[in-house]
Amino acid sequence: MTTTLKSLRALSDRTRLRIVALLEREELSVNELQEITRLGQSRISTHLGLLQDAGLLSSRREGKRTFYKQDPEADPTAREFIALAVRGARELSEYAADQINLKRVVARRNEQAQVYFNQIAGRFDRSYGPGRSWQAFGQMLLRVLPPLVIADLGSGEGLLSELLARRAKRVIAVDNSERIVEFGAQKARKTGLKNLEFRLGDVEAPPIEPQSVDLVVLSQALHHAEHPDRAIAAAHRLLRPGGQVMILDLLAHKFERAVELYGDRWLGFAESDLHRWMEEAGFRKIDISVVAREEQPPHFETLLAAGER
Repeated sequence: MTTTLKSLRALSDRTRLRIVALLEREELSVNELQEITRLGQSRISTHLGLLQDAGLLSSRREGKRTFYKQDPEADPTAREFIALAVRGARELSEYAADQINLKRVVARRNEQAQVYFNQIAGRFDRSYGPGRSWQAFGQMLLRVLPPLVIADLGSGEGLLSELLARRAKRVIAVDNSERIVEFGAQKARKTGLKNLEFRLGDVEAPPIEPQSVDLVVLSQALHHAEHPDRAIAAAHRLLRPGGQVMILDLLAHKFERAVELYGDRWLGFAESDLHRWMEEAGFRKIDISVVAREEQPPHFETLLAAGER
């Protein structure tokens, strides 16, 4: 097969167009491409092999990882095809999300201190050690928490609020269920947590003074919101300058029964959507990572998104 026909064949697939465009300015590993595109590793490897065989990409090894980039030594014809591929990719519906995810992945790669909690979890269960438990680790980490004013939006019965209140200066738990708010308030009184207050309200317009809290938490609450972007914007308004938001929620999934079983409005979120909403709200230093994956079907994955006002 001629070089021209190989290039035409290699660029006849929209996924391969996406990959070529992602490698326009950045060198990326298979895992990074997988995180950006949300495609399977074997599928991405197949596409990369076809593109490299056509002379459009080059690769290099670094330890156990292989990094890919557009071939800087490609001949003039191949460079023409690469330019056309990038132009074509910009017309795809996935292009905007790919670019947001690319920015996020590269920023995280540049932060040397990034911790991957799934790796920690894997080491944690490898061998038994007396007294080692996630409960003990959690209690230790709570004691590191500075005395902050915290808003827990969509708090439910307030389990997280109760834990945070044991170290925080003050915790305001907001939920839209009158019954749940009453239950949480009664439990706070029983446990003697005078710095924990429950308020009836909506995550999109929480009854809290603007610029009055240091940390806003949205823990598995955003997928119940009618307008998640408005909830994120509301979180920004509550924070003092330098304050932080932390969002724990589901990665986009296809388990449609969640609507019926759990009352979910949204089937999780793409990282690119969360990143865009946080940027539009005014957050900076945004970081979004998958921090957990359930072992049992439907294998829900949990995102942790953080940003600073």
